[in-house]
Amino acid sequence: MRRRLTWIEPNDPLPDTACALTLEEGANGLLAAGSDLSSRRLIEAYRRGIFPWFSRGEPVLWWTPSPRAVLLTEAFKVSKSLRKTIQRMLQDPSLSLTIDQDFVGVMRSCAAPRAGQAGSWISGPMIQAYAELHHQGLAHSVELRRSGQLRAGLYCVAMGRMVYGESMFTQEPDASKVALAALVGWLRQQGGPMIDCQQHTAHLTSLGAQDMQRAEFEERLSTLTLQPPLPWRDQPPSMHSLALLLEKTPSDDHGPP
Repeated sequence: MRRRLTWIEPNDPLPDTACALTLEEGANGLLAAGSDLSSRRLIEAYRRGIFPWFSRGEPVLWWTPSPRAVLLTEAFKVSKSLRKTIQRMLQDPSLSLTIDQDFVGVMRSCAAPRAGQAGSWISGPMIQAYAELHHQGLAHSVELRRSGQLRAGLYCVAMGRMVYGESMFTQEPDASKVALAALVGWLRQQGGPMIDCQQHTAHLTSLGAQDMQRAEFEERLSTLTLQPPLPWRDQPPSMHSLALLLEKTPSDDHGPP
């Protein structure tokens, strides 16, 4: 008998993640639906490894896939081409890396139409909800700028030492990878071992992402989210984080030339 999806009211807790639908049921990790996208609900969800993902016109859908893609920061791959790009950008005085200077601008850039895509799941309500998390110090943007103008970036949720990657955008070749590399280099320095990537893609796999079963992922979350927060304001990621990453990461000889 096919299971029915749980509908949650604003005051209801999210269901146990063991109740999520499976790949065989056609919706790997779909856990619940509702209308509440408050910061309170988002905090509850992320602490348990659950995230919202839905299209315009749909209710808020909550997901916890298994396996899910994660990027262990020590496993980040720097291909020869990415290394050359980073080296070139490190020598370019017009480029700079900023943190949290334009969180909403980064989200809107991530939501902009892309070739081959009909639309974006980053809707107005999503931007509003994550902007509130940003105001609470729980969501951050990494911004790569050329002559002060935003050219690439990413945004993420962060709780304790756990970072949840959400989306990236770029207006220059490989620039979003450089922003991610800066974040990875900084996380290595600060003791941030893992970035949640949510869904498996070939792009993320090329950078070192791997699959992790839900039980292990939740076990790691239970420790990382309770640790002291990362120093986003006092010691933010910088171009120096990129230089340190290159020093400590061998070239991926199996990556693109």
